[in-house]
Amino acid sequence: METDKKSETNVVRAYRRYLRLQRNMSPNTLDAYMRDLQKLMNYLQGEGIALEDATLDDLRHFAAGLHDIGIGPRSQCRILSGVRSFYRFLVIDRRIENDPTELLESPQLGDHLPEVLSTREVDRMEEAIDLSKWEGHRNRAIIEVLFSCGLRVTELVTLRLSQLYLDEGYVRVMGKGSKERLVPISRRAIDELALWFDSRCHMDIKPGEEDYVFLNRRGAHLTRTMVLIIIKKTAEDAGIKKTVSPHTLRHSFATALLEGGADLRAIQAMLGHESIGTTEIYTHIDMTTLRQQILDHHPRNNR
Repeated sequence: METDKKSETNVVRAYRRYLRLQRNMSPNTLDAYMRDLQKLMNYLQGEGIALEDATLDDLRHFAAGLHDIGIGPRSQCRILSGVRSFYRFLVIDRRIENDPTELLESPQLGDHLPEVLSTREVDRMEEAIDLSKWEGHRNRAIIEVLFSCGLRVTELVTLRLSQLYLDEGYVRVMGKGSKERLVPISRRAIDELALWFDSRCHMDIKPGEEDYVFLNRRGAHLTRTMVLIIIKKTAEDAGIKKTVSPHTLRHSFATALLEGGADLRAIQAMLGHESIGTTEIYTHIDMTTLRQQILDHHPRNNR
């Protein structure tokens, strides 16, 4: 039994190394994959089944169990995607001959259109910020950079001064898989950053944190959770009833570009999407807006 446990630990370590080195995953994505694998390990351990001995039926029972304990379809899909990745690794590493996940199905998902904010709603959020507080200009700069550049929240909190090329109007972003991209930054975002930097230069910054753009009151870089709290509170203060997160501003950035006539490939490059299929969600949002415009303004629909 002890030998089996040690063997399983070695397999998991090898898989983690594979994700980090071969798949070039970011720390956050890597941790998510390992947490999902741990769910499978816990289930199989309870059934007395070794990871490498699991069959398609075993994995189907695991998937059914996810539903039974109240995990939603989208999270189920994510977990099962990680399970498929693990067993593909076992095949690549020649630890098993056949992949038991080849016929493993995920739950069907309907089209999910993310919430988006209009430019006016973003303006309302910025206007709701109390600039008499030390963090006022920082929070306005955060919102404007998210909306103007379409950054992921992880990209925002890890953004460094050395990645800003404000004279040229660009930001160098380190995206998923440590892939770099250059994103244009608006004049307004540059102005908001300048106001934040006026406050930032008077802060007592912790050693090693000097190059981060956005800092907390203790002089350390912000966390993703802190940015989420800032965005949610600001939206509430602005009287916006939608469910708003940092990702909402990223969606709003892409939707505004598409509605303004930007090419889908250009939006893909600015968002750092590996697949154009991911970017195509915004065509659904745009078509929804277009449909409403037709219903509201076409003479055949006027009563």
